[in-house]
Amino acid sequence: MAKKIHCELVTWAEVQRLCRRLAGLVMASGYHPDIVIAIGRGGYIPARLLCDYLDIMALTTIKVEHYLSGASRQEQAVVRYPLKADIRDLRVLLVDDVNDTGDTLDAAIQHLNTFHPAEIRTAVMHHKVTTRYTVEYYARKVIKWRWLIYPWAVYEDVAGFLGRLSPPPHSLADAQRRLGSQFDIEIKLQRLEDICTCMNIQIGQPPSTDRT
Repeated sequence: MAKKIHCELVTWAEVQRLCRRLAGLVMASGYHPDIVIAIGRGGYIPARLLCDYLDIMALTTIKVEHYLSGASRQEQAVVRYPLKADIRDLRVLLVDDVNDTGDTLDAAIQHLNTFHPAEIRTAVMHHKVTTRYTVEYYARKVIKWRWLIYPWAVYEDVAGFLGRLSPPPHSLADAQRRLGSQFDIEIKLQRLEDICTCMNIQIGQPPSTDRT
């Protein structure tokens, strides 16, 4: 049986609410970023919303790889796509969706510091108390650890959790039931079927890793 992992599905409405709160915290602190940098991929949408709420036009990104689908992760956070912008002497707001272990933010900060910005402050929607990295701004503190499934990663994460089910589910209904009981993922059959179709997962067989 797969190890039980508690999950929480985050809605689009919740994303907007949390990002609006984040923007308010940044404004209240008196910090005026010259540029927002999103950590890809989870930080893309929060960073864009913060740009809107803070009226900032300058937005760029780096990509740090650490977590994979279904709560799996690499041993070390790696900057896969480095910064391509000049941020020397600029005030930076670095944005991600969640601060989990702190490894991603730590790798990103180390990378950005080589470009000699004036200051870097970090902002996330969710700050887990299990992290070793303290951010300047967070909209919600997560006391009891759980895997957060954001609306832009539902297919990817659900596919990952389906791959953790052992033995493989014998039907969509079985998959739906076991996702709920083992991972707290409540999902409608129609949506689950669509995920399996899009991600090339054959229920009754191990999920395929070939998504070409």
